Amino acid sequence: MSETLQTNVGAISWMDLTVENADEVKEFYQAVAGWEAVSFDMGGYNDYRMNEPETSKTVSGICHARGGNTGLPALWLIYITVADLDQSIADCLRLGGKVIAGPKAQGDQARYCVIQDPAGAVAALYQNL
Repeated sequence: MSETLQTNVGAISWMDLTVENADEVKEFYQAVAGWEAVSFDMGGYNDYRMNEPETSKTVSGICHARGGNTGLPALWLIYITVADLDQSIADCLRLGGKVIAGPKAQGDQARYCVIQDPAGAVAALYQNL
């Protein structure tokens, strides 16, 4: 995730794209959106931070469907900051949603999970620690 991550509860704090072949897809977005790709090591493969060309500000990620993203469909995923991940998960389940991945730790900085709402839309919930 980006060093410019929004931390306010309720904010869309991050977005990334999970796909089987991030190497090819990042080239697509470099050409179509004008983003610059910066690779980062994921332990045997690279994912990418996508940066604005004029400012070098990281605006999104393009990730392989490996490691922590194994099993996710090809999709743009938004991360919504929540105050209490466990409470948000309980509310999600109580209101007819599903947890489709996680919860998982992001080092000692945060926890997150991927949910599906009752309409079938997917989003991630993200709690700073």
